[in-house]
Amino acid sequence: MLKKLFSSNEDKAEMSFFDHLEELRWHLVRSAFAIVIVSILGFIFTDWILTNVIFGPTQPNFPTYSWMCKLSHALNMGDKLCLVPPEIKFQNTKMAGQITLQFKLAFILGLIGAFPYIIYEFWRFIRPALKDNEAKGSKGIIFWISLQFLLGIAFSYFLIAPFMINFLASYTVSSVIKNDFFIDDYFGLMSQIILGMGCLFEMPILVFFLTKLGLLTPDFMRTYRRHAIVVILILAAIITPPDVLDQLLVFVPLYLLYEISILISARAYKAKEKKEAEEWS
Repeated sequence: MLKKLFSSNEDKAEMSFFDHLEELRWHLVRSAFAIVIVSILGFIFTDWILTNVIFGPTQPNFPTYSWMCKLSHALNMGDKLCLVPPEIKFQNTKMAGQITLQFKLAFILGLIGAFPYIIYEFWRFIRPALKDNEAKGSKGIIFWISLQFLLGIAFSYFLIAPFMINFLASYTVSSVIKNDFFIDDYFGLMSQIILGMGCLFEMPILVFFLTKLGLLTPDFMRTYRRHAIVVILILAAIITPPDVLDQLLVFVPLYLLYEISILISARAYKAKEKKEAEEWS
């Protein structure tokens, strides 16, 4: 079984539907195995990860706060960009709340940590169905997908999360209302932001493949640029609280990704047309 579990994914001339399902099953098993391995590490070091990573944006010594303060002084703005997060106390109201949190944390860390390997397994599954020139044109795809995902996570963790936490933790509608937060709400919000931005940063990769498949063209993306801007603004409003600065922090990189995606689509479309012209000649 172990030999089957870690066997190489060689090209197969003919495979039935059930053969493909069997092959897919082993790719999923290996991916799940990788998630479990990383999750175990997350489960063991839960205390350190919660204190230094998950709760990092709530601490005054979080790197973003010092970066913003240095930027403020460099621009001769005084302390206008210097942020000091309010003191936040989290509470748990469920009997099994903390152990449930530990399992959730371990799983998400396992998913993020094993993401490059999961993409590698997915690529091994679809690689035999591609022609040699198609596979060659997708060289380095595992690296780029993983890089975009990690860039989205880093961007949301170091920029979006600190501003959002400061806004929500200090926002009050009445002085008689005290902000005490459930740990599940905080962890759920952090997970939503980080994983959501990680997926949104995959836009250029998705555009590349849709163009290769003939489902998308750069002209289409240019024509509907205004519509895309509206959609991105809506996404920014959903992901961030009703604060202009936070929404701009989300909108600007997503819009830049859209423009980069147009360039990628144009390049992929040009290569596709060249290939089709060579086949007809």
